[in-house]
Amino acid sequence: MPSPFPGMDPYLEGSLWTTVHSQLSAEIARQLAPRLRPRYLALMTERFVMEMPEGVAVTQSNIYPEVGVAQARPAVLTGGGAAVAAAPLQLATAMPTPVPHVTVEIRDAANRQLVTAIEVLSPTNKRGDGRDEYLAKRGRLLLSNAHLLEIDLLREGQRVPMRQPLPSAPYFVLLSRAERRPVLEVWPVALDGPLPTVPVPLLPGDADVSLDLQHALTNIYDLLGYDLAVDYAHDPEAPLPDPLAAWADGLLRAAGRRT
Repeated sequence: MPSPFPGMDPYLEGSLWTTVHSQLSAEIARQLAPRLRPRYLALMTERFVMEMPEGVAVTQSNIYPEVGVAQARPAVLTGGGAAVAAAPLQLATAMPTPVPHVTVEIRDAANRQLVTAIEVLSPTNKRGDGRDEYLAKRGRLLLSNAHLLEIDLLREGQRVPMRQPLPSAPYFVLLSRAERRPVLEVWPVALDGPLPTVPVPLLPGDADVSLDLQHALTNIYDLLGYDLAVDYAHDPEAPLPDPLAAWADGLLRAAGRRT
């Protein structure tokens, strides 16, 4: 069953995003590969970014146990006879989690030169240490001869740095052609319209190939059955502002996904 939304589905921006990110990247590579033959390859590369979990708070209840709890554990005698107090509590600490990130790399088939990098942004690209890691990688690409296509289908988090402010829009596609830097081609994407078909630049002398982002998203939604994973009866994990929330509610009711 297809998504009830005409373009990006905001219900995919939450806990499902890790699978959406990897599957959308794979679908982009599959869409481009036959159009790039025989001169170019579309290859997927994976790296891991360590991220600390969000929402870890320290409160007084975390630090100061009740007196009864602290006194409940008796002292333990060591071999030398000195009493060592047993820890009154055992609590889990926050541990960094490896988060996979996939990049679609278009490379020259003859010498494997990187021609274009396609990045589907994830939450870790847009916050904390993961953002710093991504901006460092992005900076290296912008100083290279490779083109960079960034697909930002997440409303939350920081956008990529720009000299001029981006317009108000929930989603963006940004293309940095090596020969036109620092100027980027920008596609603002509204929630009530389809994702755009965008050009993917290649080496000088070769024409761009087209990338139909809506076709790619629709394919993975249908093939992987995201309609079974999403509960449209409730609000999305990344809340919509009031006007869009009302529009989405009417859309979902008309599609029979919400009563």
